[in-house]
Amino acid sequence: MATLTTSYLPSRFASAFRSLRHRNFQLFFAGQLISLVGTWMQNVAEAWLIYRLTGSSLLLGAVSFCSQIPIFLLSPIGGAVVDRRNRHRVIIVTQTLSMILASILAAITLLGVVKVWHVFVLAALLGFVNAFDIPARQAFIVEMVGREDLMNAIALNSSMFNSARVIGPAIAGILVATIGEGWCFFANAVSYIAVLAGLLMMKVPRWTPHSRETSAIEDIKEGFLWVLQTKPIFALLLLVGIVSLVGMPYAVLMPIFADQILHSGARGLGMLMGFSGTGALIGAMALAAKSSLRGLGTWVAAASASFGVFLILFSYSRVFRVSALLLIPIGMSMMVQMASTNTLIQSMVPDRLRGRIMSVYSMMMMGMAPLGALLAGALSERMGAPLTVAAGGACSILGSIWFRTQLKEFRIEARRLIIAQTYAGGDPAQEITTVRES
Repeated sequence: MATLTTSYLPSRFASAFRSLRHRNFQLFFAGQLISLVGTWMQNVAEAWLIYRLTGSSLLLGAVSFCSQIPIFLLSPIGGAVVDRRNRHRVIIVTQTLSMILASILAAITLLGVVKVWHVFVLAALLGFVNAFDIPARQAFIVEMVGREDLMNAIALNSSMFNSARVIGPAIAGILVATIGEGWCFFANAVSYIAVLAGLLMMKVPRWTPHSRETSAIEDIKEGFLWVLQTKPIFALLLLVGIVSLVGMPYAVLMPIFADQILHSGARGLGMLMGFSGTGALIGAMALAAKSSLRGLGTWVAAASASFGVFLILFSYSRVFRVSALLLIPIGMSMMVQMASTNTLIQSMVPDRLRGRIMSVYSMMMMGMAPLGALLAGALSERMGAPLTVAAGGACSILGSIWFRTQLKEFRIEARRLIIAQTYAGGDPAQEITTVRES
């Protein structure tokens, strides 16, 4: 028995990192890990900068709204571009633009001339870039690892994101408290060099443009119609939208919890965000160790319910250590739901629609968040941050109950779509035929 256990654990560990056998994904993973540390540093520093300049929870919500509403409005266009252009080159362009915007924010902050409207404008421009960057990166994953390692690559991509989420806020909290926000913005700008280097070192097949008889508007319409007509995809995306709208804005209100409720300042803010990231990292690694899609729908329902329950508990805590510990299951639940949803959708979507469908995923995951952030900021001005977060947790639980009731109805259709996608070569017409004949 001891020998079996000893041999099983290394194989299980190796299986959790199997997508890293692909050279392009290795380069992508390493570059993004460094870059995302800088991104999280900027997120925390930017929130603290706005809070320091204004002291307003409403403006905290408003700056988040400005940074993410372009994703909601422009992601469909981004998805159509991603399906028509070389995804590798699109990512190089978007990452370069992100580096330029971070450099501008660093310069004006370090020179001491930064104004609130500067932050809002730069946040909106970054949101515009992300409307193209997010669908491109999501759709590019399958090109780096193939379908056999897709679930593992998505999970590792999420673990990378949340490793940075642990490290970045912790560093940002220290830097903001000691030398100011500007150096966090500067570090983020420099970190983009790593991801650009990785992208340029990749060996990707020569891209040949697909001949298209339809316009970009018709392509966008086709993507939306496919989502609306595919019940499993629609239900998954609707639940993501609900949680993003009412649950995710807890992070926007975190400076208020750190300062006014837990009395821990900028350093405490970084620690709180780090604990949330630790939980998300645990969730992502649990998903990476999973070797099949079986049971992922149940994981999605359970994770969204757990997310809501722990949000409510967090809203009632007034002790820093308790709040920090509660953020671990909050981060874990959030990541399991989002990464599992991403995996299920990418397993069902045809290749030629992948950019457009992932743009809808971006709309629901990132695009609904700004509406929720604005709503949370306004509600917290009236009834306080704790009650606002508790209400969001309750709505997340209701959403999970609804999704659970729908699970039996569309589970068979989801399985048929996954099988059809595997054997029909990603042809939507053949997928529909296969589903009808089954």
